Amino acid sequence: MKVLVVGGGGREHALAWKIAQSPKVDKVFAAPGNAGTAAIAENLDLWPTDVEGLGKAAKEKGIDLVMVGPEVPLASGIVDYFNYLGIPIFGPTRAATQIEASKVFARQLMEEHGIPCPKGAIFSSHSEASEYLQKQHPPIVIKADGLAAGKGVIIADSLPEAQKALDDIMVAKILGSAGHRVIIDEYLSGPEVSLIAFTDGKTISPMVPACDYKKVGDNDQGPNTGGMGSYSPPGLLSRQMVKKEVARGILLPTVKALAKEGMPYKGVLYAGLMIVRGLPVVLEFNARFGDPETQVILPLLKTDLVDILLAVIHGKLNEIKIEWRAQACVGVVMSSGGYPGNHKIGFPIRGMDNIDKDVFIFHAGTKLGGDGIVRTDGGRVLTVVGVGKNMAEARDKVYRSIGNIHFEGCYYRKDIALRETV
Repeated sequence: MKVLVVGGGGREHALAWKIAQSPKVDKVFAAPGNAGTAAIAENLDLWPTDVEGLGKAAKEKGIDLVMVGPEVPLASGIVDYFNYLGIPIFGPTRAATQIEASKVFARQLMEEHGIPCPKGAIFSSHSEASEYLQKQHPPIVIKADGLAAGKGVIIADSLPEAQKALDDIMVAKILGSAGHRVIIDEYLSGPEVSLIAFTDGKTISPMVPACDYKKVGDNDQGPNTGGMGSYSPPGLLSRQMVKKEVARGILLPTVKALAKEGMPYKGVLYAGLMIVRGLPVVLEFNARFGDPETQVILPLLKTDLVDILLAVIHGKLNEIKIEWRAQACVGVVMSSGGYPGNHKIGFPIRGMDNIDKDVFIFHAGTKLGGDGIVRTDGGRVLTVVGVGKNMAEARDKVYRSIGNIHFEGCYYRKDIALRETV
């Protein structure tokens, strides 16, 4: 088979790496890929949003299977287009992707079908939202409706801060059309965990859970990022809770609700959960693999990923047994100095060959120069991942290896998975 992975980040490198291990696969393509995918795949100079260009390339290259990484092409209807072309593609349709692309859609679906979520109110009027806001008690959570590259949720510690966030989203339109509608939510506190599941629209198969770190600095200080690291599996979500409260109580009802609405859901369904008083509550849904969670989940997958992708596409997920390694995985993101703000790129990366056994490097913001040197090309540059028999061993392998990797201005958190080892 020839497989095309759409996207160019750490998640897509991890997907291409896992897909390339399948005996069914002869060649992998990545669009646009990065310096990491270049070592295992042929990179194509196409952006994930160029749906027609991707379709043309897929026909020219004789692609047998397409794996979509990012949310934007899914929300743009890439699955619908490839279905029209008759090329097998993994992911939900444009309509079903609303579960991520519209927080209002997701909230209304959850409320209608009794899926546990925060209490809140939806507004399309700035004046009505402002009036409601003045009656709330901080902290207050404000969510823009549409896709906002991880910047659409603001937790305000005071009413003036909440009002400014509302003005920025609905009046100044700093998030563009994502801010036409907002949700003002109650503030919940508790540990957060991600659970991603394969689904063919009828059957649910949960992956191992993971925890990610959004804040740029140690001890969760500083601004939010796309994710500074993650680990799997966390101790706070037991197998029993995954099976009962999450799979049966959240994921399966959501897939059934989408089917009932005429939007059968195939792909992966990602539930961002908070454990409140011992029970999971859905903070958000995503319609694709997470980043950096994918980088710590796929190394634990024993079953051929391509077999799973095909089973989902053909509605036969119930016919495949998916197995996971009983190990721990820790991933630490090495980022450019200044990220998530302004940062410089183009610096050579040294020492990537000086790593421990059972340590993997997944590239994100990297570029391979004509001189054969890998250079930085983004804010999040690498995810360095270690696998061990327990979390302490995996963590030790990662940080020992990271100490050997260098590029100018590099920054990474020192506390990823620390809470699982103390």
